[in-house]
Amino acid sequence: MSTDPSTAGPRQFTYEALPGRVVFGPGSARRDLSGAVAALGFERLLLIAAGPEAGLADELAAPLGDRVVGRFDGVRPHVPVEVGAAAVAVAREAGADAVLSVGGGSTTGTAKAVALATGLPIVAVPTTYAGSEMTPVWGSTEGGTKTTGRDLKVLPRLVVYDPELTFSLPAAITAASGMNALAHCVEALYAPGRNPVTSVIALEAVGALARALPGAVAAPEDVDARSEALYGAYLAGSAFAVAGSGLHHKICHALGGAFDLPHAETHSVVLAHVVAFQQPAAPATMDRVATALGAAGPGGAATALYELAAGLCLPVSLAAIGMPADGIERVVEPIVAAVPADNPRPVGADDVRAIVTAAYRGERP
Repeated sequence: MSTDPSTAGPRQFTYEALPGRVVFGPGSARRDLSGAVAALGFERLLLIAAGPEAGLADELAAPLGDRVVGRFDGVRPHVPVEVGAAAVAVAREAGADAVLSVGGGSTTGTAKAVALATGLPIVAVPTTYAGSEMTPVWGSTEGGTKTTGRDLKVLPRLVVYDPELTFSLPAAITAASGMNALAHCVEALYAPGRNPVTSVIALEAVGALARALPGAVAAPEDVDARSEALYGAYLAGSAFAVAGSGLHHKICHALGGAFDLPHAETHSVVLAHVVAFQQPAAPATMDRVATALGAAGPGGAATALYELAAGLCLPVSLAAIGMPADGIERVVEPIVAAVPADNPRPVGADDVRAIVTAAYRGERP
C-alpha cells in the first residue's frame, strides 16, 4: 500500500472534534470580547500581553473593568521554563480564574504554560497568524531543548479573531507569521493524526493564505486580505490541532530550542525543503498543495513555497536568521529521534543533515 496520504487505500479514519468557541469578524474584539467573557462567567482575569501589544491589550481589557486582576508582560519566544513559572506565580498571587491572552504565538504559549500548571481556562485574542490558539499543544524551552506536549487544559475556551487587530503588524511579521500558518496546513496533510476532514480544512487554508498574504503585506489595512489571511490561519491551526506534528515541526523545534531562532521565520525557511524531501514519497499529497497554491506544474509545491517566501521579502536561509555555521550536527540526532514512525518516507541522519544544510544555505528546491 502506498505511504502517500492521498492514496492510502479505502477510506477509514478517526476524527476528534475539539471543544471551544470561535468569534470571527472585523471589530469583534472591541465589540464582542467583554460580553463573551461575561457569558463564560469569568470574574478574575490574568491579562497576558507582550510589550508591543500592551496598549492594545489595555484598550481591549478596559470594558472588563475590575475583572482584570493581574497582568504579566514578561513574554519571550519559545516560552522558557522560567517565564512560564513566573506567569504561573502571578496568576496564583492574583487569584485568577481565567487567563486573557492578547498577542501572537509566544503570548498564547505563555498563557498555555499557566493553564497547564493551574487548569485555568484561556480566552485568546490573536494578533498574528500563529494558530496556537486553536491547538491543545504546549511548548517550553530549557537548556537549549524545546519540549512539546498535548493537553486539552491548554486549548482556549474562547478565541476572538479580529482582522482589524492585524492592521498594525509590520510587513515582515505578517509574511513570516503567514508562512508559519502555511507550515501548519502542509504538515497536517501527512502528520500522524491526518484524516480526510483535516485534509479538506488544510487545503482550504493553503489557498486562503496563498491568496491573501501578498495583499496583506502590500496593503496592511486591506480588510479583505487581512480577513482571508486570518481565516486561513484559523483553519491551519484547526487542522494541525487534530493531525499533530511531523518532520517539519520536529526540525523547527530542534532549531528554535538549540539556537533561539525566531519561530515564524524558522518555519518559513525550512518548509520548502521538507516539502521537497516528502515529494517523492507523497506525490499526490504534494501535488494537491501545489494546486491549492495555484502552482501546479514543474517544481511543484516546494518551489512555489520557496518563491512565495522570497516574494514576501522573507529570509530564505537559516544563516540569515542567526543559525551558526557549526550548528547542523548539533540538531541531527535530536531530530531523527523525534520524527514520527509513519512519516511518508524513512528519515535517517543523512536525510536530516541534507534538509538542514539546504535550509541553512537557502538553496532553491
